[in-house]
Amino acid sequence: MKLNFTLNHQPQSLEISATMSVLELLRERLNLSACKEGCGEGECGACSILVNDKLVNSCLLASAQLEGAEVMTLEGLRETDKGRCLIEALLEAKGVQCGFCSPGMVLALYALLNENRYPTDDQIREALSGNLCRCTGYGMIIDAAHIALKRGKGLW
Repeated sequence: MKLNFTLNHQPQSLEISATMSVLELLRERLNLSACKEGCGEGECGACSILVNDKLVNSCLLASAQLEGAEVMTLEGLRETDKGRCLIEALLEAKGVQCGFCSPGMVLALYALLNENRYPTDDQIREALSGNLCRCTGYGMIIDAAHIALKRGKGLW
C-alpha cells in the first residue's frame, strides 16, 4: 500500500506492507535508529515517537495508521530549539547513562512540556511512567525537566 505522511518535517511517500509496525518502518526502511525495540509490547517506552504531537509506542502502531500524520522522532526533534534544550538539560542533570531509554524520555518530556509549562514532580513522573530506565533512576531525569523549563524560558 502507498503511505503518505510527514516525518521530521519532511513529506514521505512510501510503498509499505499494511502490517509493518512503525518501529520496523523507521528503523529498517528509513534507517532512523533513535527509537529502539525494548519489549515489543508497549511497556518500556524505548520506541516512543510523536504522532500528531501525541506520544505513542511505535512498536504497537501499524505503519498504515500513519496516513496523513505528522511524525516526529528524536532525529527530528534534536534539530529544534526545544529538542536541543531538553537534550542539553538531560546531559547537565546527568540523566543519561547507557542511552537506551533516552530518546523515549526526551520525547515524553517534550510532549509533557508542550501541554504543561509548570508541571509538578508528580506530573513529570506520570508523564515518564511509560518509559523504563534501568540506569539512572528518575530523579536526574525529573531534574532535567526543571532545567529545561528554566533554560528554555519562552520556548514552551
